[in-house]
Amino acid sequence: MVFRLPPLATLRIFDAAARRLSFTLAAADLHLTPSAVSHAIRTLELWLGTELFRREGRSLGLTSEGESYAALVGRALDLLAEATDRLPGRRATGSLFVSSEPPFARRWLLPRLAGFTRQFPDIRITLDTSGEPASPEAVDVAIRMSNLDKSADNRVRLVQEELVPVCSPSLKRQLDRLTNTEILARGPLIRVTGVASDWEQWIQATGIRAPPAREAGLHVDSVLIGLDAAVHGLGIVLGRRPLVDEDIERGRLVRAIDHAAPSGYWYWMITKDSAFDRPEVKMFRKWMLYELGAGVERQAARQTGP
Repeated sequence: MVFRLPPLATLRIFDAAARRLSFTLAAADLHLTPSAVSHAIRTLELWLGTELFRREGRSLGLTSEGESYAALVGRALDLLAEATDRLPGRRATGSLFVSSEPPFARRWLLPRLAGFTRQFPDIRITLDTSGEPASPEAVDVAIRMSNLDKSADNRVRLVQEELVPVCSPSLKRQLDRLTNTEILARGPLIRVTGVASDWEQWIQATGIRAPPAREAGLHVDSVLIGLDAAVHGLGIVLGRRPLVDEDIERGRLVRAIDHAAPSGYWYWMITKDSAFDRPEVKMFRKWMLYELGAGVERQAARQTGP
């Protein structure tokens, strides 16, 4: 059977331009120049004998023919990508776009990412922490937190978040002879505005007798600043595992009280259906699950001793 197809490169460029409704943004996504995108679209329109885009002032829009064609072309390219990714034995090469919340990216992912790149040097990673990537359709993997069980084929539950009081080693030495109740009374405690009730949640979960809640001490506006403040000896903060694991392993922070409590949240890896079985995504998923599991085992070993 002979297929009458336009140049395949022009279809890929058309798909990007139709998704973005901008030759400039499509060019940035494809690492081309806007003029190259414009030339490819013109070539495709001449081959098809119809206009696909129309100018609307400074904006770009699809014609009715362009809208219909874009839907079919997008599905066809997705099928081609999926068929390629499902080929057995295909090496994990190419790119991986990872979207992550800033605290997880900074405190857990970045300190360990060099290990992944050493194992898979052919995979190029783009890490986005904006929460709303400029090109959401380009995201292969998103790491998010949720207190709801949203298990699905394209969602993998990574690890449960735990709350554990941590402080600097120097502050810990000052607190060593105090009981847990005295530590909570004299702290001082660092509270993160917006989740300040975490201390009460932790106290209730652990069953530790605590003095009446005090508002004295440092108040900060983010988990990251709270951890940095604790490193500098400004008080005891409720660390969130696994975010605080690296600080504990490096000795920057230590447990002020050896009691942990679940926060009620889990970290999830969310993947596009079309990308779930890509070799790059599978390797990244297996690596993350291994690293998170190994981190849990290391922390448990520290608590129980040899």
